[in-house]
Amino acid sequence: MLTLDPNSLAVPKLHQYLLGAIGPRPIAFASTIDEEGRPNLAPFSFFNVFSANPPIMIFSPARSGRSNTTKDTYNNVKIVPEVVINVVNYDIVHQMSLASSPYAAGVSEFAKAGFSAIPSECIKPFRVAESPVQFECKVNQVIELGTEGGAGNLIICEVLRIHISEKVLNADGMIDQHKIDLVSRMGGNWYCRADHSSMFEIQKPITTCGIGFDQLPLDIKNSKILSGNDLGFLAGIEEFPNETDVNEYKLLELSEIFLSLENFLS
Repeated sequence: MLTLDPNSLAVPKLHQYLLGAIGPRPIAFASTIDEEGRPNLAPFSFFNVFSANPPIMIFSPARSGRSNTTKDTYNNVKIVPEVVINVVNYDIVHQMSLASSPYAAGVSEFAKAGFSAIPSECIKPFRVAESPVQFECKVNQVIELGTEGGAGNLIICEVLRIHISEKVLNADGMIDQHKIDLVSRMGGNWYCRADHSSMFEIQKPITTCGIGFDQLPLDIKNSKILSGNDLGFLAGIEEFPNETDVNEYKLLELSEIFLSLENFLS
């Protein structure tokens, strides 16, 4: 195993290790305005939701590792503490990437990347019409994590309004994880798409407790065939099957074997 001391690494290499390992990372497509009311739009993958009550999101426009300059987004929220966090799906990922270009301050990434700017209800910055979900936020706090190149700046945002496209809702009015087709950042130039081929579902043990690894029979726990995932699945059952359950399963298996044999012979 490769073991590294972050203090001994150059910032660009440390940055590659950190972002190569921590992912996929959701993308905050942040819309802000400057003191003259000019719009700015930029994506940030140092981002997540941290609280539901109050609804808090945090993203971080880091200082440039090359020039130690700050991002327009950071400069804007220090003056106008408001931001729209637009969600990025696959349909707009290339436009979003274009908006990350280092355009000069005051240049509208809405225009450069071909996005439609629509007014917000509670704040001044515009929303991205093409985004499937838009969060209007006030900036509660900005925390600078350092003054050197690569240092993050935590933008702590409280959600005031949520706008959701009906195209990504299911029959119950909730967000359908397949319809929304989210994308996220990986290391380097890599992205990840949350589509049918990459998603799977695991029931969360919120109200029940699994038996745990310590209760698994030794011959199962020490199996050279079963993986940690397999054992984790088995250890998640609430109780061992009783004799009746086992016998019913055996009968079901036998009936399936006989049915297959019958079909084969016919």
